[in-house]
Amino acid sequence: MQAISVTSLSKTFGKRRALDDVSLTLAPGEMVALIGASGSGKSTLLRHLSGFVAGDAGSGEVRIMGELVQKNGRIAKNVRRVRSHIGFVFQQFNLVGRLTLLTNVLTGQLHRIPTHRSIFKLFTREERALGLKALAEVGIDDYAFQRASTLSGGQQQRAAIARALVQGAKVVLADEPIASLDPESSRKVMEMLTRVNRDHGCAVLVSLHQVDVAIKYCQRVVAMRDGKVVFDGSPAALNTAFLQELYSSEAEAVAFTSGVPTPRFPEPVAIQAAA
Repeated sequence: MQAISVTSLSKTFGKRRALDDVSLTLAPGEMVALIGASGSGKSTLLRHLSGFVAGDAGSGEVRIMGELVQKNGRIAKNVRRVRSHIGFVFQQFNLVGRLTLLTNVLTGQLHRIPTHRSIFKLFTREERALGLKALAEVGIDDYAFQRASTLSGGQQQRAAIARALVQGAKVVLADEPIASLDPESSRKVMEMLTRVNRDHGCAVLVSLHQVDVAIKYCQRVVAMRDGKVVFDGSPAALNTAFLQELYSSEAEAVAFTSGVPTPRFPEPVAIQAAA
């Protein structure tokens, strides 16, 4: 059983093909980087994996841990249950600023507690202990009772990862999780995602602009351009010529670095075509 399975998925917005016959699989326990220029389809693909958006009518299929998310342009009826397997880490943290960090993290359990408790955010001692444990795992348990709005971006992003742990997610989707962070905070967030992948066996699909970060932390890279998967393979198979083509516009030239020295890519090799 694949952790993520996408088959022939397409999505059209007006006259623009945001996803063009995309097929992709991730095995349980894989950590995969999703790279590409702005507008290449990375975020759109992640939203389709979560069932936030439906593909074109008659277009493809998405499954998470073997369970149907959408098929032929229709979201599955049980998609809310399937989403309980998915931890989504957003670029803008997606925390409620006026609530404490611990309460934000504990919302990862809302799918499995009674409605009356979820409405009033009433959590048991055991549930709170689980939340504190998750915050300790990402190194921010000292801030558990502070309002989320008082914390730095990096701390809030780590809280989003802790929420996925509390949720018991089997798949973590991270959409540009370090785009607005400084280099040190970026390093900590990527190390946390790596630890979640290694220690909890979660499949992690992380969308990144920083190619050097993708190479450092992920054993597999998937590249998108114009809504298509144009590369799927080892970071060692990437070369400068391909990356320059992938990020061809002048505005995307910054994608090669993230405030650290430019990585040394291997000499050009034949690019592995996506299946």
